[in-house]
Amino acid sequence: MDKVALRYLLRERRALIAPESHGLSRPTRQGRRAPGLSQAQIDQLLHRAPDTYGRLESGRYPNPPVDLLEDVARLLGMNEQEWVALWRYALGQDPPHPLNARAGEAVPGTWQLALDGISHMAYISDRSWNLLAHNEPFAALFPDRRVPPNTMRWMTVEPEARAVLRQWETAWAPLVLPQLRAALAADPEDPTLCGIEKEVLDDPLAARVYESASAYVHPDGGDRPVHHAEHGPGWITVCAAQPMAAPRARLLILPFHPGERRPARPRPLRAHG
Repeated sequence: MDKVALRYLLRERRALIAPESHGLSRPTRQGRRAPGLSQAQIDQLLHRAPDTYGRLESGRYPNPPVDLLEDVARLLGMNEQEWVALWRYALGQDPPHPLNARAGEAVPGTWQLALDGISHMAYISDRSWNLLAHNEPFAALFPDRRVPPNTMRWMTVEPEARAVLRQWETAWAPLVLPQLRAALAADPEDPTLCGIEKEVLDDPLAARVYESASAYVHPDGGDRPVHHAEHGPGWITVCAAQPMAAPRARLLILPFHPGERRPARPRPLRAHG
């Protein structure tokens, strides 16, 4: 627990919430000049015992329960990055899930500027693999630059994809379909993912791979063969990351290597002491 950082985080967020916005009056007793909700008002709004929130803010609450952290974070209007910070300061670990169940459906618009500045193919998809943004090199991968609206659906069931994704049955499907399984395990009610799974199960070839899929769920660092619409056969290296403000969204940067031969694997990057 980092008591100092926890106190600063909670105090700053609390100061931004006007008591009047919750039908409460601003305390007028002498000596209190701190803006925002008082600690007692937070206990009142959360229906908690007196001094519950005060113990949390001051670091006197060891191992606070998940529901308390969630209630406090939502009342104080925390974003996903502040939610992660709250867990790290209070419990010394990352949260088991995003604060917002629909986190990862949108990213800041400045990401388009970032993508446009990348020379390699690059795109961002949301938590359901719907395409949010991409750059021109990525569009050039596809015949007639027809960029698919959902990259998971395209990779798994679109017939055109099996011409672009060389060795689809052995080099792509066994690595892509487990990602669909993992996403559905985390969010079995997602309508987009459920629709893709139905299409996969209706496709005999995709269904066979899906039902025997391995536990592989992470694309970062892998090399896969493709047939680029403008540059012909080659390989892409999958570099995967996540925008910090949008848990479960994905940033993919895909360097292209022309030719039939798999590119040499670079050495891992490590800091030199």
